[in-house]
Amino acid sequence: MLILGIETATQQVSVAIGGHEGVLGMFEVSRGRRHAETLIPAVEFLCAQADVQIDEFGAIAVDIGPGLFTGMRVGLAAGKAMAQALRIPMIGISSLDLLAFPLRHADRTIAAVIDARKGELFYAFYKPVPGGVQRVTEPVVGRAADLAADLMARGQNVVCVGDGALRYREEIAGGAACDFAEQFLAHPSAAPLVQLAHARALREEWVNPWEIQPLYLRAPDAQINWSTRESAR
Repeated sequence: MLILGIETATQQVSVAIGGHEGVLGMFEVSRGRRHAETLIPAVEFLCAQADVQIDEFGAIAVDIGPGLFTGMRVGLAAGKAMAQALRIPMIGISSLDLLAFPLRHADRTIAAVIDARKGELFYAFYKPVPGGVQRVTEPVVGRAADLAADLMARGQNVVCVGDGALRYREEIAGGAACDFAEQFLAHPSAAPLVQLAHARALREEWVNPWEIQPLYLRAPDAQINWSTRESAR
């Protein structure tokens, strides 16, 4: 089964094609934040380069978040529209899972951290297990000080990965035993998305397009601003 992976939960747009042969092709761009203008041409370009027709896909995998609201909405809407048109199922995977998976060979706890803007972070902790990673805490939203406190409380050697970890590196590291993954791992990628989705597809762990639900962790900015305005009256 060929799977199209769409990842738009952060400032990066990432698209990949994969299946039982592994990742066959990937396109990524992380400048401009023009998700809506970039995504469909990226899919078309990747299909052309990989010599794959759209109707060859057996499932579409999407990043369900947490992440930036606008980017997530673009990826989810496009993925659902394509899946409905092709009448194929979907597989949703968390952006934090995608950050942690490339570090599955680490010998320590992994903290996947996404910059949520407004001084906040989305994060969760993982442990390496045979064949991948296992989430050991639920995803939460908090400030760098909250993550630093969690690191101190755990008392473990941790590797932090993600754009949020790099942006608030000094605040997070203060006194905790932690290292930071390289910049090229700072964003969730569609490559691990299709890898993880293929494993789920083999177990038939997919859903209908209308059943895919985003993981926001906090209200969209417009809703927050409206609530603040109402409470100020």
